Amino acid sequence: MDVLIERCAGIDIGKDEVVACVRTPAAEGRGRRKQTRTFASFTSSVEAMADWFAAEGVTAIAMEATGSYWKPIWYVLEDRAGQGQGWELMLVNAHHVKILPGRKTDVLDAEWLAELLEHGLLRGSFVPPPVIRQLRDLTRYRKRLIQDHTSECQRIQKTLEDAGIKLDSVASDVLGVSGRAMLAALVTGERDPNVLAELAKGKLRKKIPALRKALRGRFTDHHALLIGLSLAHTAHPGAGDRPTRRPRRHPVRHPHRARPGQRARGPFRPGP
Repeated sequence: MDVLIERCAGIDIGKDEVVACVRTPAAEGRGRRKQTRTFASFTSSVEAMADWFAAEGVTAIAMEATGSYWKPIWYVLEDRAGQGQGWELMLVNAHHVKILPGRKTDVLDAEWLAELLEHGLLRGSFVPPPVIRQLRDLTRYRKRLIQDHTSECQRIQKTLEDAGIKLDSVASDVLGVSGRAMLAALVTGERDPNVLAELAKGKLRKKIPALRKALRGRFTDHHALLIGLSLAHTAHPGAGDRPTRRPRRHPVRHPHRARPGQRARGPFRPGP
């Protein structure tokens, strides 16, 4: 089978160690030279592996998507590529590698990846550039905050229902400015529905008569404890802040962003 990539490497990634195989042309005559080394998964060791790849003139590197262990390895090699190292990275699906025929039983995973890569038999998965990964982390974190906030709100409403407090029947937002003020007063010991209703703000003041009825119940110290814990979990700087509020913008900088007129680096695609 034809060799499409003269100098390539395959990496088998574990939690504590990384096995790497480099395949290059043989020093004399025809054939291929294979070198396999094992490195610790510490950043310094991964950088040493990158130095080895550079010294061997590697132009393409393949690794399997193993849990989240591949990410630190990818990031180090990606940084080197952005600094002009000149190699292309490929993240491959482990299932795709497994179903490819021809593997011998005594061949290491890293060696098999390198052999498949040199013949152009691997198909890479798309890995977003750093700026997109950072944005994705932020959006996922924001989504989780909203989910947590919703869960706490539902827990508060369930506790109020248990206490016979019908605040959510009158106020559309139990955790709005008015709702938080009433809940905080309940937690600190206030039980008089007339006093609690007077804590309403803005348009909700038009509903004070209904609030007096809704805030009359059997609210105990146990309910106060549960509500207090939930309020602590939903607390944010500033009155009435919500997890959906947009934080102060921080520019996300990508050190390897393509210059104007320069094509962005795409995922590696082996030749035909």
